[in-house]
Amino acid sequence: MVPTPSMQPDLTLLLDMEGVIREATLSTAMAGESVEAWLGRPWIEIAGGQGGDKVRRMVDDARVSGISAFRQINQLFPSGAEIPMEFTTVLLGGRAGMLAVGKNLKAVAELQTRLIAAQQTMERDYWKLREIETRYRLVFDASDEAVVIVSAANMRIVEANRSAVEALNSSRRRNEDLAGRELLHEVAASDREAVRDMLTRVRERGKALSILVHLGADAKPWMLRGSLTTAEPGHVFLLQFTPATRPPERSNGAVSNIEGLVDSLPDGFIALDAAGVITHANQAFLELVQVGAKGSVVGESLGRWLWQPGADLNALLSNIDMHGTVRMFTTSIRGELGTDTDVEISAAAVDQGESLSSVPPEDRRIGVLLRNVSRRLPAPGEGDMLRTALGSLTEQIGKSSLRKLVKNTVSIVEQHYVKQALELAKGNRTATAEILGLSRQSLYAKLNRYGLEDRGPGTEETPGD
Repeated sequence: MVPTPSMQPDLTLLLDMEGVIREATLSTAMAGESVEAWLGRPWIEIAGGQGGDKVRRMVDDARVSGISAFRQINQLFPSGAEIPMEFTTVLLGGRAGMLAVGKNLKAVAELQTRLIAAQQTMERDYWKLREIETRYRLVFDASDEAVVIVSAANMRIVEANRSAVEALNSSRRRNEDLAGRELLHEVAASDREAVRDMLTRVRERGKALSILVHLGADAKPWMLRGSLTTAEPGHVFLLQFTPATRPPERSNGAVSNIEGLVDSLPDGFIALDAAGVITHANQAFLELVQVGAKGSVVGESLGRWLWQPGADLNALLSNIDMHGTVRMFTTSIRGELGTDTDVEISAAAVDQGESLSSVPPEDRRIGVLLRNVSRRLPAPGEGDMLRTALGSLTEQIGKSSLRKLVKNTVSIVEQHYVKQALELAKGNRTATAEILGLSRQSLYAKLNRYGLEDRGPGTEETPGD
């Protein structure tokens, strides 16, 4: 049987028992190389930089067992080319020498290079898809339109954005996740057949005309439109809900004008309920907390972004409850990107003449204005007393030890801020302790230390303080 070209070796070396090349034969695929210079030279000398040891082992194995295992070396040719090849060595009968048979692996190496390139391309495509998915997630969550993704197989909700959660949930279940719930159970019973018909048309044609449906416990009217898309592991419906009616507008447009003015204020403005949950926010507040869309802050507690989430929010709400208004309440806002901004808060309840506890829960509203004071210049005379006291310590340099100077400085600064917090809280010890982040016992100890425990005008405390 005549061997096919694919079965023929690319390089055949006839060696003597010492491994010296006596003859060298090339296949037609490597006819461009000249190997006459190899004749009379040991194979180990021409095997390339790291191939000598492998050649020695093949020659020794052939002498002992008659045949060697296959080994790969980078064979160096007289032309300077270095070609990856796979060799095996066979002992000839009668101690006539050995035969080394080699196969060119260049094609295999090229295939491996292509495979690596393909894997790198797949990895780049994967990260591009991740980037696209991240952008989709940001747009999906920031959309003011209610969007729901529903499995076409079982009509269960796969995913819903914040607007859809608010639309389909009651006020008591405002933040409850919708995933896993059946879509038709969220639709009024009288509209379910129409929704089934619409989804059937979407499945057949890819889209359908909008229909009017009533959602949630309040049965509010919404316009529903849908489309069919492919997802893992099957098809899903992309459903979009748009309010069917708009709130009645005043004839003079006063409400819309006021809302426009509030949204264009350079200072942050938010509306809170009695628990400190945000119900409205303007663009300046979004920039302050470093959030891109109103839907990401509405329904969240203001304390999420305050320097001391619990203490600051409780102090603010308790002062509003007692006095109806708050002015120059200083704290810091921590943005979503990690930036801290010093702010001054002014706030007022809807009805300033009565306590919030006497207002029905659904009617409690608090307006909060947040002013960025991180770049504000000090007012004339502000901190003069503190600077004077600290200046007097300069005269003691050289007369007192550093440890004593530092201790006196800390005492002066601490006394100054305790006084400022007392004035801000109008003498209320509980509110003062919350502003300073101290326990009431620690505050009383500092008041006693600095001689501030005597109550003066305007320092009345609430019962039980």
